[in-house]
Amino acid sequence: MNAFSASSPFQPGAPLRRPRITAIGCYTPPRVLTNSDLEKMVDTTNEWILERTGIRERHIADPDVATSDLAYEAARAALAQRGIEPSELDAILVCTVTPDMFFPSTACLVQHRLGAARVWGFDLIAACSSFVYGLGVAAHLVAAGTHRRVLVIGADTMSRIVDYTDRATCVLFGDGAGAMLVEAGEEDDGMGFVDCLHEIDGSGAPYLNMPAGGSRMPPSIETVQKRLHYVHQEGQQVFKYAVRRMYEVSKELLDRNGLTSDQVKILIPHQANHRIITATADRLGMNGDRVMINIERYGNTTSGTIPLATWEAVEQGRIRKGDLVLFAAVGAGYTVGASLWRWAY
Repeated sequence: MNAFSASSPFQPGAPLRRPRITAIGCYTPPRVLTNSDLEKMVDTTNEWILERTGIRERHIADPDVATSDLAYEAARAALAQRGIEPSELDAILVCTVTPDMFFPSTACLVQHRLGAARVWGFDLIAACSSFVYGLGVAAHLVAAGTHRRVLVIGADTMSRIVDYTDRATCVLFGDGAGAMLVEAGEEDDGMGFVDCLHEIDGSGAPYLNMPAGGSRMPPSIETVQKRLHYVHQEGQQVFKYAVRRMYEVSKELLDRNGLTSDQVKILIPHQANHRIITATADRLGMNGDRVMINIERYGNTTSGTIPLATWEAVEQGRIRKGDLVLFAAVGAGYTVGASLWRWAY
């Protein structure tokens, strides 16, 4: 059951609080790491990487740049596009798996740097599904009437937790950030949030993780020597799960809202692997201009992929007001999520 269908705040006669996305801002660090560069670092080739992932290059943050720096730049861009001040925000959600530190939260660091007085917020960690989850949380905060404007930021410096001696993983990831402003609509025009569907499956924990650094395996000389503070992945297992579940969660979300994929203007999936994206799109009956793919230029930026892809789709004129947009992601955990929005600008 759609959580908003039985006693929905969007029903006729109810106070109108339909959340809508009103601005997007993105940022990627200027330094670019190409496949040719990686050929000099590990046993790989441009052709091998392209064939298996669809990636040509990725952006890499300089050593003195952290996740909060990327998040701050994306936040500033989104606020500038909307033409509002940081003080007009009610909450800041930072979706990331690479926080500057365990505590304080990266949201606190971004809030302070923005100068967003009297704002609360927190970090949300759901791996590659983090941003989709963040959008869902923001939508519910706004729909409840307790928040007017929520800034959702997806930011990751994956280069800090990638082992550049492991050719299977180091070719996949890049650094980047994107932010979306979610706020309450003023008019009953049907624009904005439709529904979301999220799920976790902890049986997938062994297949994609960073083993050390937490309370289970605190940092030690041994964990560093064994390179346990980097991303570890069983690629085939993750690939099969991602293809199956990204399709299934998207289909279920559409079905429960009485919609078909033919009514979706564009699918914006998490950019993990070109083959995962095309396999999902094929099963949904969507391809070509109805699927946004930009992994070639950014790689997998984890929490940053969906806002980066959405920003590019808007810039290219592939999303216009009134279009039905479907976001979908699968990440470590496993985490699974999909979100439907009627584009508002």
